[in-house]
Amino acid sequence: MIHVPRLVIGGATSGVGKTTVAIGIMAALRRRGMRVQPFKAGPDYIDPSYHAWATGVPSRNLDTWMLPEPAVRELFWRAARGADLALVEGVMGLFDGLSGLDEGGSTAHLAKLLRAPVLLVLDAGKMARSAGAMALGYARFDPALDLAGVLLNLVGGETHSRWAREAVEALAGVPVVGWLPHDPHITLAERHLGLVPMAERKDLGAVLDRLVGAIERHVELDRLLGLARAAPALPAPAAQVFPARPAPPAAAIAVARDEAFSFYYPENLELLEAHGARVVPFSPLRDGALPPGAQGLYLGGGFPEIYAADLAANAPLLREVRAAAAAGMPIYAECGGLMYLCEGIEDFAGVRHPMAGLVPGWARMRDDRLRLGYLEVEAQAPSVVAKAGERMRGHEFHRAEWVAPGGAECAAAYRVVNQGGRPEGFARGNLLASFLHVHFGAAPRMAARLAAACASWRA
Repeated sequence: MIHVPRLVIGGATSGVGKTTVAIGIMAALRRRGMRVQPFKAGPDYIDPSYHAWATGVPSRNLDTWMLPEPAVRELFWRAARGADLALVEGVMGLFDGLSGLDEGGSTAHLAKLLRAPVLLVLDAGKMARSAGAMALGYARFDPALDLAGVLLNLVGGETHSRWAREAVEALAGVPVVGWLPHDPHITLAERHLGLVPMAERKDLGAVLDRLVGAIERHVELDRLLGLARAAPALPAPAAQVFPARPAPPAAAIAVARDEAFSFYYPENLELLEAHGARVVPFSPLRDGALPPGAQGLYLGGGFPEIYAADLAANAPLLREVRAAAAAGMPIYAECGGLMYLCEGIEDFAGVRHPMAGLVPGWARMRDDRLRLGYLEVEAQAPSVVAKAGERMRGHEFHRAEWVAPGGAECAAAYRVVNQGGRPEGFARGNLLASFLHVHFGAAPRMAARLAAACASWRA
């Protein structure tokens, strides 16, 4: 049995301030000298970048739909061991998941899987006694969930906080461990896919100082730590995701890492390394060539549409990527990576920017179109990560559409099983590009195959 102090921060709904509360608590505890390991429930790349900023360590995603339950336990324990506290930020509302009829993929599902107490964040900005009614409903909805405390957000002041606290504690029987005021100076900037990623933020020091000050004044941190330390011991998980013995380095994989490409699950890169890859970061914005000796290319997601002009201006790198593809270098691209490999990107203003031209057609940005959700796909042909017919789970989150010429669907990488079998992505030779984001923890064989394909390729 193992014991890890842990707490899940869930919200009554989306938009109640879970991320603000989570990073404020993380940073406040770090300033006490504590080692805080952050996690994010569900598929998300942006919130974890703020967690890492607040704690100084990478945040990990735990997704109970994409990942099998044993993998969730293993990845949690692998990251949390040795930490003073594991803090998990939830997703959407506490009980919201893939379906309206069951808990799969929800924050509540994850909390029960980890046997972790939950701190519920309520937006109390426009209510007082009604906060008690909301807390009562959440406390009784699932008796198997340990709803251990409530934090009131967007509160008008001391008197308002007292009224709401009294209602919650008297009606729901759940302790209120603190509150945060309505303060625009601790609000985090957003754009079309959520918060602005940390890779682009250089001005948050004052915001964090103000947020931590509010946490220290209004939140009972010692009481919150008591809730986390009361979490029961867990059985030690079996190792299924990572190999018992990492393979020796056999191939260098160039991984795009800059403001335009920052969406990677840490375990994806760690699993590549565990299977013999040496991950070498480079910047498609600033580097005129791939890293010397690269035997593969991994282009993750991000915001290439924001930097399309600069990416297009880096013509030497685009030429080298085209040459590498022609020579058969293994290339794996997700979402923003697909857009970079298209003939070009048409931005929100309708301006066209030429890109690598390895995927037929253009990536067009649309304000009126958001594709968001879980995908189960079946590989249509052998590729650098999958065998034909294999199924995998992932997610998509983008405002781009791939406008491909007729017949391009014949080279589709996948068939989307849970969306009528529609084609998704593009595969040809050693190149695979798709809007699908995959967590390799759900299918470690994908990392092993990509590493092996790169190790066997020579220019």
